[in-house]
Amino acid sequence: MKTLIATLKTRTVRLLVLIVIGLLAGTASYAQRGQIQNLRHYDKRGINVFETNKENDTTKFDGLKLRIGANFTQGFQSISHSNTSGKGLYKMGAGFPLAQANMNINVQIADGVRVNLVTYMASHHHNETWVKGGYFQIDKVGFMNMEILDRLWKNLSLKIGHMEINYGDAHFRRSDGGNTFWNPYIDNNIMDAFTTEIGAELYWQKKGFLIMGGATNGEIQGSIATPSQRAPSVYGKIGYDAVFAEKTRVRLTGSVLSKSSSINGTLFRGDRTGSNYQFVLEPTAATLTGNAFSGRLNPALTDNVTSYVINPFVKFHGLEVFGTFEFTKGNSAVENGEIQYTPAANDATVFQKLKDRKFNQTSIDALYRFGKNEQFYIGAKYNTVSGTQAFGMKTTVGEAGGISQGTRQDITIERMSYSAGWFVTPNILVKGEYVNQKHKDYPTDDILGGGKFDGFVLQGSIAF
Repeated sequence: MKTLIATLKTRTVRLLVLIVIGLLAGTASYAQRGQIQNLRHYDKRGINVFETNKENDTTKFDGLKLRIGANFTQGFQSISHSNTSGKGLYKMGAGFPLAQANMNINVQIADGVRVNLVTYMASHHHNETWVKGGYFQIDKVGFMNMEILDRLWKNLSLKIGHMEINYGDAHFRRSDGGNTFWNPYIDNNIMDAFTTEIGAELYWQKKGFLIMGGATNGEIQGSIATPSQRAPSVYGKIGYDAVFAEKTRVRLTGSVLSKSSSINGTLFRGDRTGSNYQFVLEPTAATLTGNAFSGRLNPALTDNVTSYVINPFVKFHGLEVFGTFEFTKGNSAVENGEIQYTPAANDATVFQKLKDRKFNQTSIDALYRFGKNEQFYIGAKYNTVSGTQAFGMKTTVGEAGGISQGTRQDITIERMSYSAGWFVTPNILVKGEYVNQKHKDYPTDDILGGGKFDGFVLQGSIAF
């Protein structure tokens, strides 16, 4: 029965992909006429685009427009891994991981008003079709027929929806399921700041200056239960982004996010597509969906979290440098004493609130693009995370040993990546990477103790 269900799921995904291709073919002429205002294109044109800037958009509104697009990525992986803990590792060889696909729908519904919806057609974490999220963006308020609002809104934009939150700049350069065009490397930062939450963001932009404030429900899913244990995420960003001379661009932003309480916070584990290093340092019984985030660090700050990040970006002709300097602290609910076990008779043990655990992340990415249209690139990226990880935390009585705050230990992860890519056309990208990652100071009985992996990954991507 399980085999039959898995087969049906696979066939369903394939059928949906065929349907999408049919829709794209049937609506191609109409969709290409459907120019969307303030759109970040999913192909090569979307590279190094951060927040959309309506000052630079000249698209005129002449009625309802629909644009359907997609991203497809197929990889080839040849990576070896090892550890010193004696824990058995997944037996893997060179091969092709599951292909990933996204479907993108953008609709211009009024002048300065558009809707975005992204659906994961197939990914490493969710093999079945799964909606990433969508939002409503308002760049003009002419529909209000109030001149004072038109003047006020000249430099404002509003996003509302269940959407990818704009904390930091690294999420603009990450791989997201089938969409790997904007990331010059194979995978994202080790501590991957990405989540989709329900809320709104208000932007003010003028002459390169940016101020943004946002608030969301604080969790990846909507819920009306246990309100006393939930609090919103409040976050903001300030920055400056300008071209100073011919082919010279400088951008610098700082972001902050704070949340006091949550049932299931996912700031650093909100990705629902999975890593692009499949099964590295995973146990022998690993499964594609159950062990989808190989090579990344989940700090498990699921209750409260406060996080700051600074992102510099410089582009001088073909040379690009992008950095991430991130400082995070927080805890899980059990570490905050919010989850208690039922003590036995004469057992006076009660979980007390522990100090927030802290993590620091640094990532430096240097890239050189060359060719007549910068269709080639080479690059190197150094990424390291250090902090206090909790091992053996348990939050339910049913788990072996009962509820536990676990034990704490300082750990470090270091990754070095070397990448090269070729945009065969603005819609086709071929890229490859050599990666070397090491895990340091993990417990000797943990599967990541003395863990390391290295090898090559190739990817071919299509975006339109």
